[in-house]
Amino acid sequence: MKQENIRNFCVIAHIDHGKSTLSDRLLEFTKTISERDMQDQALDDMDLERERGITIKSHAIQMNYLHTNGETYIFNMIDTPGHVDFSYEVSRSIAACEGALLLVDASQGIQAQTISNLYLAIENDLDIIPILNKVDMESAMIEEVSDQIIDLIGCDRSEIILASGKTGIGVPEILAAVVDRIPAPKGDKDAPLQAMIFDSVFNSFRGVIAYFKIINGTIKKNDKVKFINTEAVYEANEIGVLKMTLLPQQELSAGNVGYIITGIKESKEVKVGDTITLLNNPAEPAKGFEDVKPMVFAGIFPIENDDFEKLRDSLEKLQLNDASLVFEPETSIALGFGFRCGFLGMLHLEIVQERLSREFDMDVITTVPNVSYFAYTTKGVKLLINTPSDLPEPTQISSVEEPFIRAQIITKSEYVGPIMTLCMDKRGIMTHQSYLTQDRVELTFELPLAEIVFDFYDRLKSISRGYASFDYAPLDYRASDLVRLDIKLNGEPVDALSALVHRSKAESFGRKICIRLKELLPRQQFLIAIQAAIGAKIIARETISALRKDVTAKCYGGDITRKRKLLEKQKEGKKKMRQIGSVEVPQKAFLDVLKLN
Repeated sequence: MKQENIRNFCVIAHIDHGKSTLSDRLLEFTKTISERDMQDQALDDMDLERERGITIKSHAIQMNYLHTNGETYIFNMIDTPGHVDFSYEVSRSIAACEGALLLVDASQGIQAQTISNLYLAIENDLDIIPILNKVDMESAMIEEVSDQIIDLIGCDRSEIILASGKTGIGVPEILAAVVDRIPAPKGDKDAPLQAMIFDSVFNSFRGVIAYFKIINGTIKKNDKVKFINTEAVYEANEIGVLKMTLLPQQELSAGNVGYIITGIKESKEVKVGDTITLLNNPAEPAKGFEDVKPMVFAGIFPIENDDFEKLRDSLEKLQLNDASLVFEPETSIALGFGFRCGFLGMLHLEIVQERLSREFDMDVITTVPNVSYFAYTTKGVKLLINTPSDLPEPTQISSVEEPFIRAQIITKSEYVGPIMTLCMDKRGIMTHQSYLTQDRVELTFELPLAEIVFDFYDRLKSISRGYASFDYAPLDYRASDLVRLDIKLNGEPVDALSALVHRSKAESFGRKICIRLKELLPRQQFLIAIQAAIGAKIIARETISALRKDVTAKCYGGDITRKRKLLEKQKEGKKKMRQIGSVEVPQKAFLDVLKLN
């Protein structure tokens, strides 16, 4: 296939704007998938994606298209996720393309993630094809949303393609536009091999399968290849293209997207963003991706301590398929050995937990999610704080800085009041407000990242009845009045339940956790005091009373002093028991306490 007949493009949009459904129609039209194998969300191969109706992973696939000019073209298409937590997947997909299909739902209009993904594509000099999807719906606002697209990207009305992923309207026009409007890849097939890895998966039979885009050069089966970043040398046992299944080829040249199997068994030997080159004719490394910046941190611990190595192995294999997951070992007094993991958001954390359970049969305990802070000691030393236990004593701290984000919220004008109230409650500062149309408002806030970690997105959706869309980007670190809240059981701190909170919210948060623990902890033969403390100051307390055995049951009548003697003896025993008895927090209680928010 001639290089000028290759087109590489991705599909970008806000969550639930119909990317996967439209991708299904493109696959059907180009006969890439047979009618017998066709199912909804054909490219979403995870059970989780089907159940939730969202795309979690980018999916690359090759299609053959016969154009009206009689020539056959090869399309390498990547269907990307729409949720803000998976924007790293989108940035990697964009790096492997020359063009993008920008989908906008005709009934919902432009939303926050649409704008965010569009800017990513423009930064990478991609040619944009605007598509108005779901035009067959009764609630479609074709004229209004077309005006929004024109304002956003400055295109002509004639360039916007009207389509419907459900009925297949506009599919031939989209495929023709891909040929006419997206340029062919530029690389030189005679130059030294330079292939950039944009994704990888682990196969238990064949080892690591790396997906790459060839920028320059040609690769043949059985070539000796070198991974520049890791400096590892392998033989290309199999190379090929990504159809619905892997399709082996003898050689691939510049502009193509494909896969390579080298028999690598160690997942850490393949790094997304690395460059593959030939051993005997090496090239310079290609410009990879920016390193991922985790936004939320949480400890992940195996329920059984013996499963620590199995958990490490599972996380390494998961990291191959999800390059935005970062982790390092850590220990906890309460939970034993585990890992400190960094995630892009709460949905990402939830998905990782679910995938560990389904794909690797690993049930885990997750600690209270938090973000990373900077603390300055009285001696002027700057410390990175990833867990509450890293924070020095209050007397040694001069200040603590927390990360702030710029949040962009697009909503209907009737919900502006409640959304402002929500953001102010979360210590937000409003910086910008503009009306995109008479009925749609864009609000920009500066918010502490820690405040949006828990329930912000859910509350935003509920107060706006699902109409508000949300996107954010990191800003900077700012000094805040933060304190470490410790939870103590009979005076002993439980490190897994510690949290860094703003002083103004510490008391209510501490009280909530104490009440929750009182409901969850089993009663003992002795009294249990549950306390929330900042340093040496106790700010909330709940008490679980002791189980009482009726020691006077065997006294039939007689003098009252006999009963008193037995009760005093029991009281002394309980006092002694409380001194030496330790309170075990059951695993279920940990899981339930952390669902507090």
